[in-house]
Amino acid sequence: MPVSAPPGRRSRAARALALLSFAALWTTACSAPAGGTPGADPTAAPPLPGPEDGANGPGAENGGAPEEGGAPAEDGSTPPGDGPLGDRVVVIDPGHNGGNASAPSEINTQVSVGNGEKACDTVGAQSVNGYPEHEFNWELSLLVQERLEADGATVILTREDNGSVGPCIDERAEIGNENEADAALSIHADGGPESGRGFHVITPGEVPGLTEEIVEPSALLAEDIRREYLEGSDVPYADYLAEEGLDERTDLGGLNLSTVPKVFLEAGNMRNAEDAELLEDPEWREHAADAIARGLATYLMRE
Repeated sequence: MPVSAPPGRRSRAARALALLSFAALWTTACSAPAGGTPGADPTAAPPLPGPEDGANGPGAENGGAPEEGGAPAEDGSTPPGDGPLGDRVVVIDPGHNGGNASAPSEINTQVSVGNGEKACDTVGAQSVNGYPEHEFNWELSLLVQERLEADGATVILTREDNGSVGPCIDERAEIGNENEADAALSIHADGGPESGRGFHVITPGEVPGLTEEIVEPSALLAEDIRREYLEGSDVPYADYLAEEGLDERTDLGGLNLSTVPKVFLEAGNMRNAEDAELLEDPEWREHAADAIARGLATYLMRE
């Protein structure tokens, strides 16, 4: 990395520089001629230094992002449109919401999922220690948002806080559609059997008249997130469902109704003690957010 940072937290601008280096390496890797290094994986993303939270690091003091990227914001962050992901729009959907439990009639209202009907939303899972999924989803989503915005992406969340109700699953999909997102990710944690652990990524299956155009790009998005999350989170593939961390489904309105590439990440199993210990750990969530952001950036830089 070209910036020498003293010990302590790195700024958002420094994270932007890290991904600029990553973008250059990724572009080089994708354009390498045939006959390169034997055994090299042409789809594997080069390692990206893990970003850390903070806005007062050396990047802010020294001008933040490179001059060609535009002037940094006052807090050292990269303004939307000025980083390597500057022309990209990402929708992050933190699953469930903190007010859902107090509004059963509202969240149980049936809505269309394209090929049937389902409840507007659900309460979500929780760990044995009482850590609710909706809170985990919210906290991790904010961390991912911060990392992507540090690299210039426009990031839109499907909910504004963790104390409201909904929105319904069809409305969550529509937010991605209306904003013509380049990628959409719904962040969850599963409520599987206590004996099972691990993560999986859910991709849309083909639903005639609905998902044909997003099946292929969504599969690429899933592959990129799966690879980076496996490497960066210390969570294995789920051993109680899915196949090598991938699960194709046609019953989820959030996928069926999407017109943009979209996947769900079930980041771990909240009912498994080993997974829950990680999910409850703020430091681990920082690393998990790094991995998710790398996966999204890899996909967004494919074009």
